[in-house]
Amino acid sequence: MKTKNILVTGGAGYIGSHTCKALAERGYTPVTLDSLIYGHEWAVKWGPLVKGDIADRALLNRVFEEYAPAGVIHFAAFIEVGESVKDPARFYRNNTAGTLNLLEAMRDHGCDRLVFSSTCAVYASPQPVPLPETQAQWPMSPYGWSKFMVERMLEDFGRAYGLRSCPLRYFNAAGADPDGESGEDHDPETHLIPLVLRAARNPDRPITVFGTDYDTPDGTCIRDYIHVSDLAQAHILALHYLEEHESRAFNLGTGNGYSVQEIISAARTVTGVDIQPVLGQRRPGDPARLVADNALARAELGWTPQYEDVETVIRHAWQWMDRYSPISATRD
Repeated sequence: MKTKNILVTGGAGYIGSHTCKALAERGYTPVTLDSLIYGHEWAVKWGPLVKGDIADRALLNRVFEEYAPAGVIHFAAFIEVGESVKDPARFYRNNTAGTLNLLEAMRDHGCDRLVFSSTCAVYASPQPVPLPETQAQWPMSPYGWSKFMVERMLEDFGRAYGLRSCPLRYFNAAGADPDGESGEDHDPETHLIPLVLRAARNPDRPITVFGTDYDTPDGTCIRDYIHVSDLAQAHILALHYLEEHESRAFNLGTGNGYSVQEIISAARTVTGVDIQPVLGQRRPGDPARLVADNALARAELGWTPQYEDVETVIRHAWQWMDRYSPISATRD
């Protein structure tokens, strides 16, 4: 590579900040571009921060001219599925149109490698278990469609302009940096593990289990929880993969499924708190099981998750929340 600079859009966010740390550990300089709508300035510790939006083409031009990045890792997106249903225009404008702006800037500045933060929400339902990359794509939410559209744009930019890309289809990101340097701090928080841990800290605000009558061993939904540090490492491997290979999409998950009740039970063990959930009705669109087939990422990227035990994932999240998390992680 001519330069060690890597542009990380959304690098002040949860997965983005962990990836910036992983980049720095490999000798790269992560250049974070973040609007700080959902990201946090305190999370940018391993390289420069450029405050701004991917919708600002003039700003993108200045970033590419100043830092001449060898590649881009693209996280900048709105992610809350329910909000996307209520306000799809906001998601298509930011996630899809904003990415088009970024891709055009990459094309115009000769930057031809992109690792894209995609999602398993691009897949059609019903979904086999485990879920392979060959599963048909037909999203169930505007959020999923906004990511699906980007994947289609990446294919077209590859054919027309030579862009090489790796869409990485995440399952359930969880955990926190084992060293306590970064962690999850969403507002509002919608992810199960931090919500369970907040309930452990504040029993007056219990966790709600949405549906107990699914066709699973304990009646609650089963999901694949992938440690955020393992996700970060996969992005570095994907960046290297694109040096010698053509574009390819990969699932990122452990291949193991845990039910909601199993997560709550593991959190009881980790925290020592007898967390008592409130039982609620099913949410529309929640599949009973969602587990990754990660064989392709293991074989092609050489990726092996290091933190597959869910108690370890929860313990790292608890340590972050208990010792290092900003005040927003404790408010309700």
